[in-house]
Amino acid sequence: MTQLHDLAALEQAAAVRSGEVSPTELVEHSLARIAALDAGLGAFITVTPERARTAAARAEDLLRAGGDLPALLGVPTAIKDLNNTAGVRTTFGSVTMADVVPEVDDAVVTKLAAAGTISLGKTNTPEFGFPCYTDNELVGPARCPWDPSRHAGGSSGGAAVAVAAGMVPFAQGSDGGGSIRIPASVTGIYGIKPTRGRVSNAPYGSEITGLGTNGPLARTVRDAAAMLDAMAGPVPGDPAWAPPLPPGETFLGCADRPPGRLRIGRWLQSPIPDVVLDPEVRTAFDDATALLAELGHEVEDVPPGLLGADVLPSFERVWALSGTLLPVPAERIADLRPLTRWLRDEGLALSAQEAMEAMTALRLFSRRFLLATAHYDVLLAPVLTMTPRPLGWFGADGDGAADFERQKRYAAFTALFNVTGQPAVSVPLHWTGDGLPVGSMLVGRPADEATLIALSAQLEAARPWADRHPAAWQQTG
Repeated sequence: MTQLHDLAALEQAAAVRSGEVSPTELVEHSLARIAALDAGLGAFITVTPERARTAAARAEDLLRAGGDLPALLGVPTAIKDLNNTAGVRTTFGSVTMADVVPEVDDAVVTKLAAAGTISLGKTNTPEFGFPCYTDNELVGPARCPWDPSRHAGGSSGGAAVAVAAGMVPFAQGSDGGGSIRIPASVTGIYGIKPTRGRVSNAPYGSEITGLGTNGPLARTVRDAAAMLDAMAGPVPGDPAWAPPLPPGETFLGCADRPPGRLRIGRWLQSPIPDVVLDPEVRTAFDDATALLAELGHEVEDVPPGLLGADVLPSFERVWALSGTLLPVPAERIADLRPLTRWLRDEGLALSAQEAMEAMTALRLFSRRFLLATAHYDVLLAPVLTMTPRPLGWFGADGDGAADFERQKRYAAFTALFNVTGQPAVSVPLHWTGDGLPVGSMLVGRPADEATLIALSAQLEAARPWADRHPAAWQQTG
């Protein structure tokens, strides 16, 4: 029997418009699922039921008034707890920020509300979003719904869990080094890291490094594309603006058109030396290669030698720079987790010259890399080198530097495309023999989410995944 959470986001929006279901019914159903499942999965830091019910009532007023309606009216979602939400506490995954209540929304929060979505709360994220797994001292880890003894990935781990377990049909995430693609891969859903400048980071986003961007996590390509339509667009003052789609086109429309025959480069090079893929990850990569070839695409290996020796140390320095900007008073530094303290110390130890040299090196590398790969329409790469990691695997010894080294080897491919600013997606094409998802990464030319979305939709049609669910899916509130 079909339940409300079996409906994709666009199906929920259509049901609201037709009167088959009300926004209040959708919100109450999602809240019941959060109440039933979240204690065991760790998707949320803060749930806001009364605000959601009030928003649902406003949506019903709009329906009664008629006229032009927002495209996603009444559809439940959630906001990552790295994004400011006016009147709702925003912890950044840190006990040092546990009581902070912003006075303003981030631009992406405003845009999603304008599209009619209804936020049910703030999703789990690691402290200040630094790790590629989700755990903190506030609510603990976000757990993989396919095996709750394993991490869900990060830093948008809570958002991915909420979608994969059917708490919401889609959710907002952000990605500065893989933080949408990693949890999408681990939880068996679809995630888009948009191109740099596609989605505004206003008003407080870390524009200095240019690594981070907001993006969607969803069960279907079309839902993610519709959410990207709602998020996209610059805000005055943004330092980078991706060119808009041609007039009349949408990202959702891109999901409904064939991609044509593409030239696809297999990418297995990483700045991390001597990276080895787990056998299941290699199987997933080769399987994705075969599927793309079966669909008529030209697939070939990208020649080696495109990564210079300065890419990894430069990225590490730039990543550590973000730790110097933490809004944490000196008397609370000792309350930070070991990884956060270590990154902060590493960043503060850099001279201005070292910081500028690192950022310049990454910009120069990006130019060389984009020119060298411009003849490919898409790159295919692994998202991760390993299957989902057991809880406690990253920080078992309490040493921040060792934690960071484990993360580098686990997520050895994703951050490269935050450096170049290219759009990239994680597509859930493979599950291991013991039922764990392994995503495949597709990377597009700068500002070309359209091709990625069209290709992703083709892959989804060839090997559907939206009806493949973890055990928690069948649980009811």
